[in-house]
Amino acid sequence: MTARLQIDGLSRHLGGRNVVDGIDLSVAAGQVTCLLGPSGCGKSTTLRIIAGVDRQDSGRVTLNGRVVADDQIHMPPEHRGVGLMFQDFALFPHLSVAANIGFGLPRDAASDARVTELLTRIDLVGYGAKHPHELSGGEQQRVALARALAPRPKVMLMDEPFSGLDNRLRDEIRDATLSVLKEEGTAVLLVTHEPDEAMRMADEIALMRDGRIVQRAAPYNIYNAPADRAAAAFFSDINTLTGRVNGALTQTPFGQFLAPGLPEGTEVDIVFRPQHVRLDFDRGGRGPNPTASEGTPARGTVERARFMGKESLVEFVMDDGTSRVTATVPAVFLPKAGTVMWLSIRRDRCFVFPHD
Repeated sequence: MTARLQIDGLSRHLGGRNVVDGIDLSVAAGQVTCLLGPSGCGKSTTLRIIAGVDRQDSGRVTLNGRVVADDQIHMPPEHRGVGLMFQDFALFPHLSVAANIGFGLPRDAASDARVTELLTRIDLVGYGAKHPHELSGGEQQRVALARALAPRPKVMLMDEPFSGLDNRLRDEIRDATLSVLKEEGTAVLLVTHEPDEAMRMADEIALMRDGRIVQRAAPYNIYNAPADRAAAAFFSDINTLTGRVNGALTQTPFGQFLAPGLPEGTEVDIVFRPQHVRLDFDRGGRGPNPTASEGTPARGTVERARFMGKESLVEFVMDDGTSRVTATVPAVFLPKAGTVMWLSIRRDRCFVFPHD
């Protein structure tokens, strides 16, 4: 499948550092790709270069099979044929909803029909004569989406478009937006710093750090097979045990872990998420038997337990005196501080990385 958006070797140097450092990426028709990463990692700069409002120092941008930026070419933004949505909806306050959506379209019957079609798609039939100040934040966001889609762009660039919405509306508006974009068959590149948003919307996530893409995969794969400890930690809370490689094995309170391919003596991190910790009560100093799926149980003492709404968070100090482990338990589970329990972890949900 031919990519609607293709970027090759994209780099941008600002303030003596590589803000964007050799980015390669492609997005196909109907695909939603999320550039995900912390503030300052280069994702918004990448988007601005693609849109044409910033220039790369090296690399190439291809839109719909046409090179729009390389060492010789810099096509202006208005000629690139992309849709743009940013944090600020930037609606024209003096224009009606219909006029905002149709802004930039020819004044003819076909444009009027397109505006009517989009008002139906964004569920704002009857709102055409209203002005932006008469709309809620979610309604304004939908109008901004319709305006960006009105010229039928084959590529949509979105920079944190839902960050101005309150949590109650955000999921609803994101789902509605995604539905409209899929119906239009638009290739979408969405910038966000929120892992939940990327997981909810993306067909593919490109995780950025320090100007580079460190991992690119479908949401399920990037969550369950992170490239490194920082990638795992970006998507959720993690527990980390440290150890050293001895004969391709690392010893921990939970038994030995394989560390294939790592040199003898290498310090490693064993990483696992709180939801993959299983708890059992102490039975006279004994815990459950070891199993192939959960390995060797380890004993710990409850330091603190908190109810978080959908789940409880229980923090342990392990018997080795140095390791700390957090477990999440569905619903209400609040053992008292000092309670001794046995912890097991799913071996298939543990990751072994060289220590960073």
